[in-house]
Amino acid sequence: MRGFSQSQLGFTLDDIPLGDQQFNNYNGLSVTRSIISDDVGGVDVSQGAGAIDVASTSNLGGAIQIHSLDPDHKRGGTVSQTFGSNSAMRTYVRLDSGDLNKSGTRFYVAYARTNMNLWKGGGYDYSDQVNAKIVQPLARGSSIKAFFDWSSTQQFDYQDMTMNYLHTVGLNLANYYPDYTAAYHAAQGIYRPEYLKTNDPYDAAYYAGTANRVDYLGGLTLDENFTDRLNWKTTLYGHADTGYSTWTTPYMPSPNGAPLSQRIQTPEIARGGFQTALTYKIARHTINAGVWYEYGNFNESRYFTEAPLLGQGTLGNPTTGFPTSKVFAQPWQEAFSTNTFVFHLQDTYRITKNLTVNAGFKSMIVNAGNSVPTQSLAINGTQVAQGRLEASNAFLPQVSANWRFLPHHELFFDVSHNMRSFPEDGYGTNVSATPWTSSQTAFQSTKNTLRPETDWVYEGGYRYTTPFLSALASLYRINFSNRLQLINSQSGINPITAVENVGGVTTNGAEASVTIRPLDGLSIYNSFSYAHSTYDQDVTTASGVQATRGKLVPNYPQFMYKGNITYRLGGFEVHVDGTYLSSRQLTYTNDLHVPGYFLANFGGRYNFGNIGVLKGLTTSLNIYNLANKTYVSTTNELGNNFVDTGYNYFLMGAPRQFFGTVSAHF
Repeated sequence: MRGFSQSQLGFTLDDIPLGDQQFNNYNGLSVTRSIISDDVGGVDVSQGAGAIDVASTSNLGGAIQIHSLDPDHKRGGTVSQTFGSNSAMRTYVRLDSGDLNKSGTRFYVAYARTNMNLWKGGGYDYSDQVNAKIVQPLARGSSIKAFFDWSSTQQFDYQDMTMNYLHTVGLNLANYYPDYTAAYHAAQGIYRPEYLKTNDPYDAAYYAGTANRVDYLGGLTLDENFTDRLNWKTTLYGHADTGYSTWTTPYMPSPNGAPLSQRIQTPEIARGGFQTALTYKIARHTINAGVWYEYGNFNESRYFTEAPLLGQGTLGNPTTGFPTSKVFAQPWQEAFSTNTFVFHLQDTYRITKNLTVNAGFKSMIVNAGNSVPTQSLAINGTQVAQGRLEASNAFLPQVSANWRFLPHHELFFDVSHNMRSFPEDGYGTNVSATPWTSSQTAFQSTKNTLRPETDWVYEGGYRYTTPFLSALASLYRINFSNRLQLINSQSGINPITAVENVGGVTTNGAEASVTIRPLDGLSIYNSFSYAHSTYDQDVTTASGVQATRGKLVPNYPQFMYKGNITYRLGGFEVHVDGTYLSSRQLTYTNDLHVPGYFLANFGGRYNFGNIGVLKGLTTSLNIYNLANKTYVSTTNELGNNFVDTGYNYFLMGAPRQFFGTVSAHF
């Protein structure tokens, strides 16, 4: 969103903070694990300045606030079943209690199971998820609402690609699972013929990489209207996460003589907090003030377990558990603790009927640190980073205005100053720019000079809205300071990583979108965006000066286009949508990039109405990647290099896939 990755945005669910959205989350969980998509009642998206009252310490570029569906007033439920490519199956069931008494007490319980094989290689993605919500209406339109989510996910990872792998083996390069013999031989230097064509057959594939996560998330919200002018809203929440990830590595042989072993990482989260705010309306002012506090523990350990000798068994399916009796080494164990305190104050002043101004600020303190109860100097080669860092700012202001100067016409602008706290992760990890990934020596050398990422966001635009036409045009500028980047100086599999402050980044961008509704049931949407993000200066590292000044920021396209055509006629609906992303740089000096691509999707559905006890029986068909385009989806999952070293990793997008769904209410 406007050149920001999802870990630089703010995400909440029913005011519960979902934390940093990186893969190895330390203070939250992903959106898909926090709520079943069918139970989403609405989403508020704030681009640019973001929402000043959102509970997030990472919202540099905006906020995405998700609201769960309320239980229905009528007793009943919803069922749906999906089938699709790669043996995809998804089952969803929701049961609504309806109003249980005159006050309107009601609840629902929902369950979803999803299972799908990887589109290349062996393995699968599997998840079970349960949501529950209860609503108790109170006097004066007040309410108490409680939401609960349980999620269990097991997934196999796709093998990371490089340009060399893509041009030699091809896009179907995959790990060896379930062929343990092939992985065993590769660790001995005996490779499949296609892997011998690469510049690094040792790292081209492994037995498997997997992840297993179990989450419990719950929140209780009191929304109390004391009067028609005064509202008090408080949310209490808690979150627990356990799990592990595996990687079968040829870099650590087993004590029994096997040339490989299984590396286990066990992240665990236990956090809780509250958010409370008062809103008071007086004259033309709506004043809102609140506090958010969270205490969190993030513990992580790394182990190595023994692999069997060839002919004496296999590693089996790593997602079904790992044998603790086979652990032969523990390189490190780290325990993080974090205190987060945020205060906000804002006033929405309706100067005239058509002119509204919002102004406010927030103060943020995030104090985080770790202890290292266990570490092995022999395995790690250095002392693990240990210590505390604080990201704080007493005044992060935001000002915005909206002026309806004519019917259907409005102008708007906003200016904000934002800060992101330091991300947390264990030693030698390479998925986020965390200061704790390095050695104790490197940590101490930068501890007193390292600063949290901050930015100033400026935006102005014009909006036009009628039943026939909706149009938007906006310009924005972002001045980024203390940009922290994860630098890889060799293979991403056995990396030498460092976190560098690459200084300032300047982004100038423009957006335009238009939706036309020429006929009843027909909607045509098009949007265009341009963002030019460059580094403000060169970066000096231990290897010398890196020529980054004026270079494009890696991983972000300069041009994007999105289009959609939807037509509805009675119970029939069909849509076609398309997305274009221009090329993305893979290095900081822009000497390697992935090409742009255009992706089209198709969907159609028909509502048969009520049939017997079933209401709104609907069938749908969706086709992803309609033209079966070969394209690069994700970049930067293992950091970027300054120059093309041959170890610049990315993931390939899925080919054409078909999915069909039958759903109904009862």
